[in-house]
Amino acid sequence: MELTYLQAVVLGVVEGLTEFLPISSTGHLTIAEHLLGLPVDDKAVTAYTAIIQIGAIAATFIYFARKIGRLVAAWVKGLSDNASRESHDYRLAWVVIVGSIPVGLVGFALKDVISGPLRSLWVVAAALVLWSAVIWWAERRHDALEASGTQRGEGDLTLRDGLVIGLVQCFSLVPGVSRSGATISAGLVRGINRVTATELSFFMAIPALTAAGLFELLDAWDDLKVLGAGQMLVGIVVAFVTAYASIAWLLRFVATNSLRPFVWYRVALGIILAVALGAGWISAT
Repeated sequence: MELTYLQAVVLGVVEGLTEFLPISSTGHLTIAEHLLGLPVDDKAVTAYTAIIQIGAIAATFIYFARKIGRLVAAWVKGLSDNASRESHDYRLAWVVIVGSIPVGLVGFALKDVISGPLRSLWVVAAALVLWSAVIWWAERRHDALEASGTQRGEGDLTLRDGLVIGLVQCFSLVPGVSRSGATISAGLVRGINRVTATELSFFMAIPALTAAGLFELLDAWDDLKVLGAGQMLVGIVVAFVTAYASIAWLLRFVATNSLRPFVWYRVALGIILAVALGAGWISAT
């Protein structure tokens, strides 16, 4: 089965637009693959959804290049210089590292479940609706803390924040939950302001998506080759362009808006998907 260039473009656009929005890129890719007539439980198709994330990773690197470089430099310097360990960049780097470990361990341990039973549109529909309640609750928590003036910013982040957000990020392995939706919600509940929680979500995406993409590339290379090298490249490039635009837009949006509009979208999509599945208009896999 060879992927067409049109299918590659569509999947690249879906990945780029949804990777950093709290609406689940995996869930939307699963829906898009099904509508394009692709077997969503096929190993090559499953791997392709992880491979094109490389484009989104590249967009994150370039958009935050200066800040990422600063964090890496501070972390390296802090390993050998006690005074440098007091810098906020050094602490932030460790927050990202600690927060990235749980999803890597859980993802590796449950990779067969994630690429198998969880690749069902019923799972996507349920997760879209159920995790919306978590996002809504996180926003209410955010509003209460904002009103009381007890929110924390980037300079106040702790390793405990990183660990808690990292553990919650594991829920994003379920299609429909959303990695950004999980991490931003966890940040809001921890009392972190919305912009800082969103930026932290971007930084935590780098190791998580990089590891997933490289693992799938090595593990399913023979299966991926049948999809076409050119199609994979097109998907990655398109995902990069759309992801870069998505990052810029989301940062501007969360500066003055809540995540509640995404909740309504998630619930509506989940209900529509469940109705379509229940009526037999589409199959779950």
